[in-house]
Amino acid sequence: MKKLYIAIALLVVILDQATKYLVNNYISPFRTIEILPFLHLVNIRNTGTAFGMFRDWGNGIFIIISLAAIAVIFFMLIKGKEDPLSLSLILGGAIGNLIDRIFRGSVVDFIDVFASGHHWPAFNVADSALTIGIGLIFITLFKPKGSRIKNASGIN
Repeated sequence: MKKLYIAIALLVVILDQATKYLVNNYISPFRTIEILPFLHLVNIRNTGTAFGMFRDWGNGIFIIISLAAIAVIFFMLIKGKEDPLSLSLILGGAIGNLIDRIFRGSVVDFIDVFASGHHWPAFNVADSALTIGIGLIFITLFKPKGSRIKNASGIN
């Protein structure tokens, strides 16, 4: 079963890097492609963390933090005591963004969502996987005791 979750993490990395490859090759920086009235594709580089915070820290520190986080998450996934689906999504997302930091010097963000005057910072497939994985962990943490679901993914 652990191979399944490693495969999920690998699938996240492949989807993330494939979409970023397409963005880099077909969308020039500062160009916007409207998909839906609330969804655009863009080509933005993020040198910071989520929402572009901590840009001044430098790429090296984020590479070190990412490597440490990936090691811990991989260990937790192999150990098998936490929700494996959540961890595999987080692992894949962290690896996808780490690849960008190492080879591009920044993270490629391209999904631009907004509605009713509210604008969410651009993000990517890796960010989506990270967010879903973390959300599943929170669901697991806050589920009622004695719940019949063993983990947020519903897979034991």
